[in-house]
Amino acid sequence: MRITFHGAAQEVTGSMHLIEVNGQRILLDCGMYQGRRAEAYERNLHFPFDPRSITAVVLSHAHIDHSGNLPNLVKQGFAGHIWCTAATRNLCTYMLLDSGHIQESDVEYLNKKKARQGEPLIEPLYTRADAQASLGQFIGASYHRPVSVADGVQATFYYAGHILGSTSVALDICDRETGKDWRVVFSGDVGRAEIPIVKSPDRLESADILIMESTYGNRLHGSYEDAHKKLRGVVRDTVRRRGRVIIPAFAVGRTQEIVFALNALEADGDIPPIPVFVDSPLAVSATEVFRMHPEEWDEVVRAFLVEERRPNPFDSRQIEYVRDATRSKQLNYLTQPAIIISASGMAENGRILHHLKNTIEDADNTILFVGYQAENTLGRRIADRESPVKILGEEFRVRAQVVSLDGFSAHADQAELLTWARSFNRKQLKRAFLVHGEPAAQSILADKLETEGMASVTIPQREQSFEW
Repeated sequence: MRITFHGAAQEVTGSMHLIEVNGQRILLDCGMYQGRRAEAYERNLHFPFDPRSITAVVLSHAHIDHSGNLPNLVKQGFAGHIWCTAATRNLCTYMLLDSGHIQESDVEYLNKKKARQGEPLIEPLYTRADAQASLGQFIGASYHRPVSVADGVQATFYYAGHILGSTSVALDICDRETGKDWRVVFSGDVGRAEIPIVKSPDRLESADILIMESTYGNRLHGSYEDAHKKLRGVVRDTVRRRGRVIIPAFAVGRTQEIVFALNALEADGDIPPIPVFVDSPLAVSATEVFRMHPEEWDEVVRAFLVEERRPNPFDSRQIEYVRDATRSKQLNYLTQPAIIISASGMAENGRILHHLKNTIEDADNTILFVGYQAENTLGRRIADRESPVKILGEEFRVRAQVVSLDGFSAHADQAELLTWARSFNRKQLKRAFLVHGEPAAQSILADKLETEGMASVTIPQREQSFEW
């Protein structure tokens, strides 16, 4: 058996790991690499293996850095099944089509510039039609029920607690060449027990080989309870100023968490009943998927629904979901206090740019960040209080209040990763690999794990292989 790390190795994007056994190739995730435009295009376009040789894909969850290059894999000849949970398949229906639309739009914009400069035109990585074609190869599986994904390979999905449908996956492998049995556990992205809506991460005990994410291996988050209280304070203070709260939020996961938090605060009388607008077509579609899967809601949501007598966590009289572009533009002329949640989460593109442009220079308003802001993004510049900032080609002074909350993170922090890893039987576990993290975070987490008695923790490089 051989494992090769083709993506999310000493980086937090492009998750892709290849297991070869019994003459077959099983791909764990097929995420899109996200970085500098030219490098990202080349890395995503050219796979380090023949897509036609892949037997099956096992997908941990729907986020684009884990699923986003699947349409390209299919486009280039992959004909096998894509195994995931039903909720992940439903989310990918919207997310991959949206990604295909972005690929087409970006290439159309670039090709206009290339045509003016007499440079060769480029093709989109994949189109909406390619994304739609790939969806026919998805197969939804239940949690805790083993499924055969290849000869001698069974996969079992466990709750990862990260977003709706997210999983850690255990692969039980019979290596026919050596006669050995292996259990390989891939963590996917591990979530947080205290975050509501989705169920808490399952604790697995049995593994021979562990492939574990390490995104926040070097830092601790604030608590969800503190974030909830700070959210209440931000809304109250902004309403007193008669201003608006603008929240850049990722369309899948974070938007739904914030909507539920606001719904609960309003139901308890902790904030006044002011309008809440979810202004992102993808977030609106994703929320529909969340409504479709009450079997994944946790006890916090169930108790809320019983106590408040509400049909689901994402609806109330104050919440409006906005698809139409005309309605989105109307929000710029609001005169009363309101909350607008819009994508993208790092304020790099999408409708959030128009809302920021129309509110950032008014001190009565608040820009509230509820997720990680990567370097060199507009969100990071605003969060760091740079001023002026450029939005849609124009410069604006940052006069609005700027607040950042990290307690809503859907990623486990260092302490939570260590807690998740402690459940594994140290005597059985032969090798652990840290992926999906920057080197600084990985080295600190590796030291912590080894201090706690986990043998042979390795931080693989991209394209590095290991055999047993």
